[in-house]
Amino acid sequence: MTVTIADYLRQDKLPHLWCGGCSHGVVLGAVARALAGLGITTDKTVITTGIGCFGKADDYFATHALHGTHGRALAFASGIKAVGPDLTVLALMGDGDAATIGGNHLIHAARRNMDITAIVSNNSNYGMTGGQCSATTPIDKKTSTSQYGNPEPSFDLCSLVLGAGGGFVARTTPFHVRAMEKLITAAISYRGFSFVEIVSCCPTYYGRYNREGDAAAMVSAIKERAVNKDKFYQLPPEEQQGYFPIGVLHSEEKIDFNTRYQKIQQKAQEALRKSSGGTA
Repeated sequence: MTVTIADYLRQDKLPHLWCGGCSHGVVLGAVARALAGLGITTDKTVITTGIGCFGKADDYFATHALHGTHGRALAFASGIKAVGPDLTVLALMGDGDAATIGGNHLIHAARRNMDITAIVSNNSNYGMTGGQCSATTPIDKKTSTSQYGNPEPSFDLCSLVLGAGGGFVARTTPFHVRAMEKLITAAISYRGFSFVEIVSCCPTYYGRYNREGDAAAMVSAIKERAVNKDKFYQLPPEEQQGYFPIGVLHSEEKIDFNTRYQKIQQKAQEALRKSSGGTA
């Protein structure tokens, strides 16, 4: 059965509601193309989201979907994957859902190595509710709740996931559209917890507060700061400042949660049979 991007996107819901120049639409298209390219049918795909601008992404997919509470997309995704190991499960989140409200779920999903693909469109603020500060807002940057500069250092999401045990960790930008699609394809294909961060832009709030220009200027600035990971890690620490690595930052083969849990179930069933004299 041939699957196309049109099979994945709900035409009756388009065009999307996101602001002009927002990166979320670019990510939406890349996810749909990746799923279609892998030939995964919509009835075997589940999209989970939480609250926030990118939390509306599930509205546009013609798949199974669960739109939950703020920060809980990965919790729902974990439950779905635990009971439906044959399903392809993606959690689509903004930085608020993934790291600010949902940070605890992020580290534990990575620690368990749940076979889930987490895709984070990180625009460094809470766009839907007025541009408030988030856990990824860079230090000294302005938001609606840090008008004189953010006093808190931000999370490096990829380092956070890697430190928590994530087996596949990647980063890209909305400028690198083809690379984004390839990274998402690789993440979905990976058996275990896969994480893709897209360093995105929010021209309506974050860009306006920090006088970063329109969407084109913001994407151009992001592109200039993005460095291929091989080149980035060859730079001395002082030259890395202000830049970030892109590409597959880490990939290793690990046993996923469902495989480990299945072995535990088999042990428990065997123990039950022995305790009941082999009649269970």
